[in-house]
Amino acid sequence: MTLSRRGLIFGMPLFLAGCKTNQEAQQALYGDKLDERHPLPRVALDKIAPELRRQEVAYETHEAPGTVVVDTPARRLYYVLGNGRAIRYGVGVGRNGYALAGNAYVGRKAEWPTWTPTPNMLRRDPEKNMKYAGGLPGGPNNPLGARAMYLYRAGNDTMFRLHGTNQPWSIGQAMSSGCVRMMNHDVIDLYDRVKVGDRVVVLQA
Repeated sequence: MTLSRRGLIFGMPLFLAGCKTNQEAQQALYGDKLDERHPLPRVALDKIAPELRRQEVAYETHEAPGTVVVDTPARRLYYVLGNGRAIRYGVGVGRNGYALAGNAYVGRKAEWPTWTPTPNMLRRDPEKNMKYAGGLPGGPNNPLGARAMYLYRAGNDTMFRLHGTNQPWSIGQAMSSGCVRMMNHDVIDLYDRVKVGDRVVVLQA
């Protein structure tokens, strides 16, 4: 079947309208969030690859709805909806040797959380981190961003988190100290979906 020049000309406005609608939907997901304790400006989407932006996708898994699956090699996080669907988010992950693997669960959640460097971080880089040993209050310059979900095993904090970031350009990279970072707009969305006790599966290569 061939498409005539006439059909192409008449179909082009519908195609462009579809693109515009999708672009407007993306802008709505990442627009200004002025009702936050620390208002967030819109995300400059031209600096974020389309595949790293939040979207509902087909996703086959044996995990139950409500499970969070972190695909570390792919730099993607999935919130399982069920019926072969999931919400997919682009994420930043830990450098080699600084990553959680296997099963955990959300032990607690926090909005605009305080960041405290772990003992390992204090040992590795005391000059940089010791001044924050008492905790850095939540805010625009806090490395945990707008939300954090703390991962636990058997009642113990693993020291790994799913959290926001004030460095959106780092999404898709492997550069953190093992935690999974998300754009602030995305971590707010995930935070609103996830409950304390929900299962988290971290896949490694």
